[in-house]
Amino acid sequence: MSVKRNVLRVAATTVASGLLATGALALATSASASTLTAGYSFTTLDNAHDPTFNQLLGINDEGTIAGYFGSGMPGHPNKGYVLLPPYGQGSYLNENFPGSAQTQVTGLNNRGVTVGFWVDAKGDNFGFVNVHGSFRQVDFPTGSPASPSVDQLLGNDRGIAVGFYTDAQGTNHGYEYNINTGTYSTVTDPKDPGASLTAAGINDSGDVAGFYTAADGTTDGFLTLGYAHGRHCPFITLAVPGASATSALGVNGSDEVVGTYTDGSGNSATMHGFTWTPQGGFTTVDDPHGVGATTINGVNDRGDLVGFYTNANGNTDGFLAMP
Repeated sequence: MSVKRNVLRVAATTVASGLLATGALALATSASASTLTAGYSFTTLDNAHDPTFNQLLGINDEGTIAGYFGSGMPGHPNKGYVLLPPYGQGSYLNENFPGSAQTQVTGLNNRGVTVGFWVDAKGDNFGFVNVHGSFRQVDFPTGSPASPSVDQLLGNDRGIAVGFYTDAQGTNHGYEYNINTGTYSTVTDPKDPGASLTAAGINDSGDVAGFYTAADGTTDGFLTLGYAHGRHCPFITLAVPGASATSALGVNGSDEVVGTYTDGSGNSATMHGFTWTPQGGFTTVDDPHGVGATTINGVNDRGDLVGFYTNANGNTDGFLAMP
């Protein structure tokens, strides 16, 4: 297949995912009233089983959300869930890979098929697919995995899941997994196929969003246009102007991409959520309770956003933002 590479560095308008994370453990509320800002109505959504740490990672067109609670610190293991509208405490449904020490549910499609990864007692990571209660482990067949192993599925749509694995040299490799046939294919930067790359989201046209390490060592986001766009599949680099790092984490059917970018470095660095569209470019979107500490991880075809932010107490809260 012929591949071309477009680099977009568009002026911003106002301008990791589901990895195992740790965070401060201070008291937080489990929900907040909706707040309207930046053209969105924001609502904090936290599972009361651990209100100190929640991350919302994916949302389908029915409004069902994938996520998890627990920082991964001792006594606070990652525990996966799906959250149904209208998003009350009784609407959280536990979802954990059988026998796992920790689980994150990272994505789901409109048919209710979920993906994510689970961790065993030794710290090895394994991808999984859950088709209506039937769990299946998914690991890219590599001869040189990292130790402990790292293999994670981060998104899915139309029977295709995307994710990455880490090799023994610490390089990430993006891939697609066909849920129906059980086959794998790689996702790479055509200009630098050996670059460390994570495939994080996919839409129903097969367009994939993610991030990679560029030749100069910076992290940039990307969008690849899939089978619905014909034989020529562009690899579009997404880099917020002036940002020290940009990560694309989700994409919807209109190729609206969401993610996070870092402004500055070191102790002064801040993280901001963003949306990007082919027509309008970048727009910064921060939860009003977590300005400078926001990640947008998922978007559905209605433009609803999910993600998480760090609040004033140092806790990590999930949020839903509706336009």
